Amino acid sequence: MSAALPGTACTGVARVTAPASMNEADAELLTLAQELLARVWRDGRHEVASAVRTADGAVHTGVHLEGSCRRSSICAEGVALGAARGAYPGERPLEVTSVVSVQIKPAGRFRVIAPCGVCRELISDYSPDAMVWITTVEENEVVPVRALDLLPDKSRRAW
Repeated sequence: MSAALPGTACTGVARVTAPASMNEADAELLTLAQELLARVWRDGRHEVASAVRTADGAVHTGVHLEGSCRRSSICAEGVALGAARGAYPGERPLEVTSVVSVQIKPAGRFRVIAPCGVCRELISDYSPDAMVWITTVEENEVVPVRALDLLPDKSRRAW
């Protein structure tokens, strides 16, 4: 798959269909994440998009930013969480209810992906009860998992 030019859509990529178990609000997150990634995808630069919903119903999106040195790279989930936090008043804690992240696989299709370990930590630090949609390894099924359950025996940080 060649890189999409800035401002053009990534075409010919099969979309993920929302599973029957996904409610309408989370299906909207899936659609938004896929639309964002189709618009900005660039091999080696912008390969993941994420959409999050906060407790007040607002939706925030983010895209993966690859840096020239690996440490400077930022995951889509972190960008989306930062956007959500920036939209909240200072005294109000961030409360995310749902997270959906997608990646375009080399086979030319979207896939719902689980957050990396760092993003699992970040999501569970701010919203341990958020529902994070992942694709299971064995069944290849898109399912929700509570953020904290993605990190068994996680040490809870006292802020």
